[in-house]
Amino acid sequence: MSTSTLPQVGQKAPDFCLPDQNGKEVCLKDLQGKWVVLYFYPKDNTSGCTIEAIEFTQLKPEFEKLGATVLGISKDSVKSHKNFCEKHSLGITLLSDTDKKVLNDYGVWQLRKVCGKESYGTIRSTFLLDPGGTIREVWFKVKAKGHAQQVLGKLKELLKTE
Repeated sequence: MSTSTLPQVGQKAPDFCLPDQNGKEVCLKDLQGKWVVLYFYPKDNTSGCTIEAIEFTQLKPEFEKLGATVLGISKDSVKSHKNFCEKHSLGITLLSDTDKKVLNDYGVWQLRKVCGKESYGTIRSTFLLDPGGTIREVWFKVKAKGHAQQVLGKLKELLKTE
């Protein structure tokens, strides 16, 4: 799958319903009227994913003040997400996409090369959705450290122009 299949800025975000770390279903359509930070990450309890989740947790109050909800999505199970949240005191919502449907809908499940071996995996990516569900910004192949701050900065910038 190439990056040309990624949903683009200005398009409506693909809808979904997925279970969170507590098994409660979260549907994108239910978040209409809020900004949504949708970040996709490869795996619970890995170094980069832990850094990213902790940074989003630390900035959660700032995102909420701006009317934004942060959702992390990976192919890990509900149980894995729950353990990840408990181990690192995460305060954000993590969604489980074990069948990789949403990962595919957003174009982030791709063939990658790691240590010379090709395999499919999640490309660390973030989508910023406006209250109407339109994609306003896309970050693809992001570096975990400092990314949450970058997203917060873009949200503040977009709110100034609204």
